[in-house]
Amino acid sequence: MNVAFFLTPKREVVCENLDSTMRQALERMEYHRYAAIPILDEDGKYIGTLTEGDLLWKLKNTPNLDFNNTTKIKIEEIPRRVINNPVHIDSNIEDLIAKSVNQNFVPVVDDNNVFIGIIKRSDILNYIYEKMFNKRKIEA
Repeated sequence: MNVAFFLTPKREVVCENLDSTMRQALERMEYHRYAAIPILDEDGKYIGTLTEGDLLWKLKNTPNLDFNNTTKIKIEEIPRRVINNPVHIDSNIEDLIAKSVNQNFVPVVDDNNVFIGIIKRSDILNYIYEKMFNKRKIEA
């Protein structure tokens, strides 16, 4: 099975770029109720994943930083504590499942490292559950 089966395309994914501000990321994540979002560079290449934890640690560890002045902090200035490596579109399902164990979504890139979408862990689990349920139903 090809990992593309699970792909949520880029046009349906909330992303930020390195030039965005901390405030923009906070507001976007709150609006969409996301705990993490992909970060892309100006060429659309996947740079990493920004998490709520990254934002909280930046807020905690930066003297005099509060919500009102988060407009002065660029995403590129925020250390990311977790590295979410992407899979390539031609990766095998085993690699995808291994990466999805520790992250809510797995970024997907093409051969040029250009971001093309994500694969949500919930989509993988739902697929596996459905396969198991149908298998048990047939065996019974």
